[in-house]
Amino acid sequence: MSATADHAEERTNPAARLGFEPGQVVQEIGYDDDVDQDLREGIESTIGQELVDEEYDDVADAVVLWFRDEDGDLTDSLVDSIGLLEDGGNIWLLTPKTGRDGYIEPSDINDAAQTAGLSQTKSISVAKDWTGTRLAAPKR
Repeated sequence: MSATADHAEERTNPAARLGFEPGQVVQEIGYDDDVDQDLREGIESTIGQELVDEEYDDVADAVVLWFRDEDGDLTDSLVDSIGLLEDGGNIWLLTPKTGRDGYIEPSDINDAAQTAGLSQTKSISVAKDWTGTRLAAPKR
């Protein structure tokens, strides 16, 4: 695929920017009425299957964690997510953007990630109301 086609896909499918690949198992945690359906559908289109939910009992290649300020302890949620990941997998932490209900300060995300033993690798706008922060799990 050409670089131009890659950029075109990123504009039409925001999930393309998240680095998911066909065949990956992606577990979704924190689903609620406020999640971005276009982003979810884009991830499913990219991986070629539905996202697995919180009840999935095997390891996943990646975790998509929708998290809002009122959802409890972020560090605990991140630690729980690590246990669900294949070695070398990533967690995409999706949080409301500045000014939206449930917004979380970037410093709080960084602190929680470090406490959970995760490395923050990048943050991007993934949807109208959501920011995505990629967190790399430690190698086991």
